[in-house]
Amino acid sequence: MASRARKRAAGAGAGVGRMLRRGLAWAFTILATVFITLQFWYFGHVLWWTQVDPGSTAFMRAELDRLRERDPDAAIDFRWVPYDQISDNLKRAVIAAEDARFTEHVGVDWAAIESAFARNTERGRIAFGGSTITMQLAKNLFLSGDRSYVRKGQELLIAWMLEALMSKQRILEIYLNVAEWGEGVFGAEAAAHHHFRTPARNLSPAQSARLAAMLPRPRYYDRNPGSAALARRSALLERWLRDITPP
Repeated sequence: MASRARKRAAGAGAGVGRMLRRGLAWAFTILATVFITLQFWYFGHVLWWTQVDPGSTAFMRAELDRLRERDPDAAIDFRWVPYDQISDNLKRAVIAAEDARFTEHVGVDWAAIESAFARNTERGRIAFGGSTITMQLAKNLFLSGDRSYVRKGQELLIAWMLEALMSKQRILEIYLNVAEWGEGVFGAEAAAHHHFRTPARNLSPAQSARLAAMLPRPRYYDRNPGSAALARRSALLERWLRDITPP
């Protein structure tokens, strides 16, 4: 009797184990399917945007939702202009400020990521991302501003898609047209009019350096144009941009 009871218990335990393994396998299959489907969705959009200009981004939509919480009639200022209608000064300044090796890497600057990881480890939180222009574009187009290593991983995958399907010039063209430059201000043309009352094609080296210096904290510097930190960073970039050759 005791032997049969032990056998029944062992059989029941094995059955539970099989069910658990089966459940885990199904859960993994579902997660993998969702992940792969999502990557195809991203890839399809990137492929589409090789020829068609994006009408909005995840960051634009999030900012519009935020603004409309205070004012239901709020709108964002976004004006697309072709690459040749954006001052070369701004192209140089943004590369100098955000990604000096932009024309050399394939979307990811591993040295910058390793440096950011070390600095984050020292601080005990994610404060630096080490993102290239391509990675920032991936984030702006599709993702949120939340900082996590999961989001960073997705950012890397989208960056590789962008680099595989687009030229450096197209990547920079889209980035300059969708980057945030103030509260509700997106893209070089809107930024040039908002801050300097001039079209993007006419931006001077000093104006371009100032816009590039604003990129890490665009809303803050929009509210605090007299910031000493902004002035110092702008002066440095104005000198550096002369050594940059845009794609």
